[in-house]
Amino acid sequence: MKIIGLIAAMLLSVWADEGKMLFEKHCLSCHTPFVPMLELKENFADHNNTLLKLKAPTLNQLSYRLKQRIGDPKGDKEIHRMEVIAFMSSYVMNPDRDKSLCLDEVMRAFDTMPSLKGKVSEEELEEIGTYLYDFDEEIVKQKSVKFEGFEKALQRAKKEDKIIMIEAMSRTCHFCRKMEREVMIDTEVIRAIERDFIPVSIDISTHALPLGLKAELTPSFIFIDKYGNVLGNIPGAWGKQDFLALLKEAKEAAKSKKAKK
Repeated sequence: MKIIGLIAAMLLSVWADEGKMLFEKHCLSCHTPFVPMLELKENFADHNNTLLKLKAPTLNQLSYRLKQRIGDPKGDKEIHRMEVIAFMSSYVMNPDRDKSLCLDEVMRAFDTMPSLKGKVSEEELEEIGTYLYDFDEEIVKQKSVKFEGFEKALQRAKKEDKIIMIEAMSRTCHFCRKMEREVMIDTEVIRAIERDFIPVSIDISTHALPLGLKAELTPSFIFIDKYGNVLGNIPGAWGKQDFLALLKEAKEAAKSKKAKK
């Protein structure tokens, strides 16, 4: 089974590379690959696309929306992948505004796309679809905060005099995904975390939190100083500015604890 899984992973990697090249050939003239979600929200919700002046939804928008709205995103991944690819292939051949999955505030900025009949084959669409399906998850991995394991984080905290930030999350948690895509990928947030914190992400549906810690909700953010003292255990999904304020409060709590020693 491990060999079959390895072969499948290798095939998906090859298809993704080919899918990227085909996307750049057939789609890049209109679809920008990546724009941070907070910028996209501002562009469409507040400025009707006058800030970015995009020609079409971005690839990270499409990747996320398709996976959320087509099939069962919590079901079998390969079946879900096939469902998403089938919908995408059908749509680009026969574009129909009524079948669009984009938000109304996004769609009102664009005309309906032209059909790609005769311009791209079914085989090419399958490869583009594979690239599209994985894009949102891959771009988050590339650009987001880099997490450590807890034991390594504790060693680094002692050595570098930093605060451990545990993100208690779950892979099925909608608000965890929201923070992952919108806040933890923001460059200002990443800089703030890298400067003073060592981030640890733990899926509490499959792993226990260290030090006997508990989290009732996901996501929750637990801050621990280098001595293992809990500085705060705060549940909830946060916007960028509120999360930056949360980090500031954790730093102030650490300073206060030091001053009392």
